[in-house]
Amino acid sequence: MPSRICILCVEDEAEVLDAVVKDLASLEDRFPLYTARSVAEARDCVARIEQAKDKLGIALCDHVMPGDTGVEFLVELYRDPYTARCRKVLLTGQAGLEAMVRAVNFAKLDYYIGKPWSQDELVAVVRNLLGEYIREYAPDPEAYRDFLEGR
Repeated sequence: MPSRICILCVEDEAEVLDAVVKDLASLEDRFPLYTARSVAEARDCVARIEQAKDKLGIALCDHVMPGDTGVEFLVELYRDPYTARCRKVLLTGQAGLEAMVRAVNFAKLDYYIGKPWSQDELVAVVRNLLGEYIREYAPDPEAYRDFLEGR
C-alpha cells in the first residue's frame, strides 16, 4: 500500500479541536486526520504515522497548551528529518511576537491563522499547503491530480 499524506491537528481545547476537525472533514477521505490534545499526544501521533510508513503533510498547532508549547513542537518537527518537510501552521490567538519570530526562524512556519478563523480560510490554507507538499514531495503527484485540480 502506498504511503498516505496525513494531517495533524494539535489543540488542547476539545471544542476548538472539534471545530477544526469539522472544518477539515471534506479532506479526511483523502488525507487521514490525526488529532492530539497536547504536544505529548502529538508526538505519539507522529510516531504512529511514521510506523505506518505514511507522511505528515501538514501540522496545525495551537501555541498555548499545557506542557510544551505549539511553537516548540513545530520547531521539533522541523529539526526531525522525518517531519522536516511537513507544512507547519500556527492556529492560535495567543502567540506573542517572540513566539512568532521563533516559529518563523526555527520551525520555518508556513502560515499563521488567528482565532477565531473562518472555515473557508482554514480549508483554503490547508488545501494550498497540501498542494505544495504534494508537488514537492509526493512520490507520485499524479495520483493527486483531482485534488490538485480542485475537484
